[in-house]
Amino acid sequence: MPMQFVWLIESCWFFGTRACAFFNFVSFHLICASVHIVALIAVDRCMALSIPFYYSKKITVNLMITVASLDWVFSIAYNFALLYDNGFFTHALTLCPNECLIAVDEIWSWVDVVVAFVLPCSIMFVLYLIIFGIARKHATAIRAANSQGNPNRKNGHVPKRSERKAAKVLGILVSVFLLCVLPYYIASVIPGINPQLFEAVLNYTSALLYLNSLFNPLIYALFYPWFQKSMKLILSGRICSRESSLMQVMQ
Repeated sequence: MPMQFVWLIESCWFFGTRACAFFNFVSFHLICASVHIVALIAVDRCMALSIPFYYSKKITVNLMITVASLDWVFSIAYNFALLYDNGFFTHALTLCPNECLIAVDEIWSWVDVVVAFVLPCSIMFVLYLIIFGIARKHATAIRAANSQGNPNRKNGHVPKRSERKAAKVLGILVSVFLLCVLPYYIASVIPGINPQLFEAVLNYTSALLYLNSLFNPLIYALFYPWFQKSMKLILSGRICSRESSLMQVMQ
């Protein structure tokens, strides 16, 4: 992100051709890997809610590390193939001075949109809809049990408020994600655009794409008190104390 913003402010690439090659490859890889990891988180949450007994027995930390590592290996191999087929590694070190832009052909642009955006996002949105449906079903069952156990107890509004909060946070996260990611992938497949305008559009939409990683913690901080307490523990250095594992952040 620092290199990206220097490039935006100065309208010129000052870091040399080798840094340009590294910058582009890492950018392509991290964008792809991060979107896939978000989709895998949705798979994990859906399994935890829909098949809790199987999940607690079979889904281990080692399995999660293995799946995440395989995702990174896939992302590296896929983006290497994408950039290599577009002549990036053969021409990246002979780019014009003060420029750092890789041209991807139309076929690869559409493939990248599907692999790095459409497919993982479709999985994520479908699974989150399933998760929200399961959460509503659980909340309905809790309200029914409460009303049967104590008909005079007026606490039915608690699960409903929790439902609304969960739906609001999920809606904001998905909306911000789309607003940050969608412009980049739309710009990458626009046909017949002027090269200079294309470079400017990609630069600004890329910066917006990177900023999505900044917005997510802010959204969590606004809605979840436990997240705020955790951040205070980290920033104050108390997380390094011996008793940090005993600190209560959930209420």
